[in-house]
Amino acid sequence: MNELTGSARRVLDAAETFGLSVTVRTMPESTRTAEEAAAACGCSVGEIVKSLVFRGTQTGRPLLLLVSGANRVDEAKVAAAIGEPIERPNAAFVRAATGFAIGGIPPFAHATPLATWLDVDLLAFETVWAAAGTPHAVFSVSPSALRAALAAPVMAML
Repeated sequence: MNELTGSARRVLDAAETFGLSVTVRTMPESTRTAEEAAAACGCSVGEIVKSLVFRGTQTGRPLLLLVSGANRVDEAKVAAAIGEPIERPNAAFVRAATGFAIGGIPPFAHATPLATWLDVDLLAFETVWAAAGTPHAVFSVSPSALRAALAAPVMAML
């Protein structure tokens, strides 16, 4: 395994605290987008976990949606399910909430606790790939194990 950056090491350490045994892989090519990650990991775009941060418009709280790389979020549908309208925040808000830059946000190891939901479409796969703190680091995990570790409610995102 390549030497891990501080961000990737933080993700690996957090995975262990959640009882997830993962291996962080540093890729020579970018994994910043779902398409780039799928090409680097040799999987379908649907098997990529996009960690998308939204902001509740009433509470201002950060919300994390773990979405299949093949899907776009239906914001109205998600808002109805969580009971609050949502909006896409700016990059500074995302970094402050997660401690990571967009393009490398993992499903956990965030700077602040985030309410998290998992896209039901991810559960169709045996293994999915998620960012590990940088735009070049990823790890694979069972989506059902990830859901259980995070106690994330499952919802249809589109």
